[in-house]
Amino acid sequence: MPQFEAGLYQVSSLFLIPALVLILAALAYAVFALGAFLIEGVQRRRPDWRSPLSRLQARTDAASDDLELMILKELEGLRIVSRSAPMLGLVATMIPMGPALLSLGRGDASGVGQNMVVAFSGVTLALIAASIAHYVLTVRRRWLLQDLRAIERAREGR
Repeated sequence: MPQFEAGLYQVSSLFLIPALVLILAALAYAVFALGAFLIEGVQRRRPDWRSPLSRLQARTDAASDDLELMILKELEGLRIVSRSAPMLGLVATMIPMGPALLSLGRGDASGVGQNMVVAFSGVTLALIAASIAHYVLTVRRRWLLQDLRAIERAREGR
């Protein structure tokens, strides 16, 4: 049985680097989305601002259903990051915990510390990425639905 357990650990440890890379990618995406969100927030305060949704509708005369699909597509990346980043953080936490516990059993405090730094750094960055993405997702969804409702009201007024 110890060989089986060692094999399981070796297989799971293969996922540490990909999980950390995905966490960094999620964080980069969330920070980029936050920047775009802040720019859009400033632009929305201008009196001459027109939403991308209204420009698309004017250009293509798309129906409300098509605009709803565009909204879902627009928000998909944020939704994926806000939901998957915490899971990746858990993966990045759990994988180094095995070696940390083994080091603890041997009395190797530096080994415990090295593994715990990786574990806590991974989960911290993942939670920051998820938090940013969730905030931007929530507000952008409201903005886009308000834009869609304004388009629908304008159509009804025709």
